[in-house]
Amino acid sequence: MYTFKELRQKSKHSVEGIKSCLAILSNVSTQFLAVAIRGYGILENIPISVYDADYNQIEMQLLDPCSEVYSFSPSSILLWLATDKLYEEFLDLPLEARSDFASSVMSKITMYWDLISQHGRINILQMNFTEIDDKVLGNYSCKVSSSFAYQIRKLNFMLAEAMEACNNVYPIDLLSVQIQVGAERFYDAPLYYNAKMTVSTDALPYVAKAVIDVQKALVGRIKKCVVLDLDNTLWGGVVGDDGMDNIEIGELGRGHVFTDFQRWLKQLKECGIILCVCSKNNEEIAKEPFEKHDEMILRLSDIALFVANWEDKVSNIRLIQKTLNIGMDSMVFIDDNPFERNLVRQMIPEIEVPELPEDPALYLGYLQKQNYFETASFTGTGLDRTKLYQAELERTKLMTSFESINCYLESLEMIGEARPFEESKYSRIAQLTQRSNQFNLRTVRYTDADIQSIASDPNYVTLYYTLRDKFGDHGLVGVIIMKKQNDDALFIDTWLMSCRVLKRGMEEYIVNCFMREARKRGYKHVYGEYIQTLKNAMVKDIYKNMGFNEISENNYVMAVDKYEEKKIFIKEIN
Repeated sequence: MYTFKELRQKSKHSVEGIKSCLAILSNVSTQFLAVAIRGYGILENIPISVYDADYNQIEMQLLDPCSEVYSFSPSSILLWLATDKLYEEFLDLPLEARSDFASSVMSKITMYWDLISQHGRINILQMNFTEIDDKVLGNYSCKVSSSFAYQIRKLNFMLAEAMEACNNVYPIDLLSVQIQVGAERFYDAPLYYNAKMTVSTDALPYVAKAVIDVQKALVGRIKKCVVLDLDNTLWGGVVGDDGMDNIEIGELGRGHVFTDFQRWLKQLKECGIILCVCSKNNEEIAKEPFEKHDEMILRLSDIALFVANWEDKVSNIRLIQKTLNIGMDSMVFIDDNPFERNLVRQMIPEIEVPELPEDPALYLGYLQKQNYFETASFTGTGLDRTKLYQAELERTKLMTSFESINCYLESLEMIGEARPFEESKYSRIAQLTQRSNQFNLRTVRYTDADIQSIASDPNYVTLYYTLRDKFGDHGLVGVIIMKKQNDDALFIDTWLMSCRVLKRGMEEYIVNCFMREARKRGYKHVYGEYIQTLKNAMVKDIYKNMGFNEISENNYVMAVDKYEEKKIFIKEIN
């Protein structure tokens, strides 16, 4: 973890091309926090401009449409009602009013959210509440509704429930930071009483990390895949030497360590993270515990790609990355062997390689603290990417048996559907805008709330695309958002597609559908733009390839009545 001194020094550096603007509103002083956030952002390659409002000016700033905060045009506002100030307000209340304290504070917070939401697309980063050891009645305070201990815990619960219902609110788990660093290290009483700062300079880097982690997710810097070693990583011992029956796994002894680690990995997989194996081993021996060991939590069905051989791990990781068609920077490689970790770091600097503790009992806690898998959306549905990639391998095997690509595509029996955005798909669509980097023409990130707003705005034309074939259902794989420029023209604000369905005619199908939609609505022209990023070079010429005319560098137009639909092997559902 960086020190506050390092963050303060880094925050002084000038940074070009800042896109994210964060305003901080709090009932305590936050100038050091602003410094820490800016410094941490630069160090993590998430440059961010930070406006630190005067403390205790939340309502003044939010009620005035011309306030400094709104004039700053923030993409995000960090709201922080510090527990220490709330404690003072609580003690100033008459005893009979204290039982309603949490509800009163929650009403104030939701009012703040409403005020911010009235000013357009602003993400709200909401701090939850740390705890104060105010057991005025000892342990009995925990069951007395008029105690502060009871009310602050109730408030955290109410806050979590309220945030679940608000798509533009993202939690900053300050309570977990307090737990991580310890209450004594987190809070500096002289600093609070002299400068109205409730977080010590020792703890500020951890708070800044929590904020920047969320900012990373909001701009699409997320991890999608875990690549796992096996021996002494997923289980204790070496399966090739010790035999399957003698590896350490299960509830007894050191095996419990690896069982809990696998439970966590299984949870990641259930949340959409891809699990892959990269092991120096004979494949048959390496797979045996997954297939036959009664106490294994992970099974072969949980592993998207299983690579076990005696090749070097750098080559095998590159094979996994190429097969999955995802960026190296969206992968995490977990291996107990320091030599393998250092080799992968040197040869593939983009990949995340945690420096695991020597003791396997510390693996899980260490990885949880790193928070590699922060997200800005969660659909709540069981999208099993593992099955998608396993089915993709079957398609790849099939392709080699055909003499032509057209024969292969026809054999897949593909069925596609294009529909306007609908409420049940908002979260998945938002998630795609946040995760898609390669086939993404303009790389605009949207939240659930943004998608909901766009879907209900008559100035937008929206389509989402699904695809399935005889091997399985790809699910929602494409998104088009077109904005009305005038009565005659639409502009393609967003065109993105999952790379899993490349080169199957899906690109042509998407264009056929949105041009058909433009014609049906009476538009004469459709304009498109390509904005280059480090990752989307693959779509640089997509508009040219689809027959659009280039009117200036990276800007294109298609006359609706001149468009001729492309041949595809996808059966459409109307």
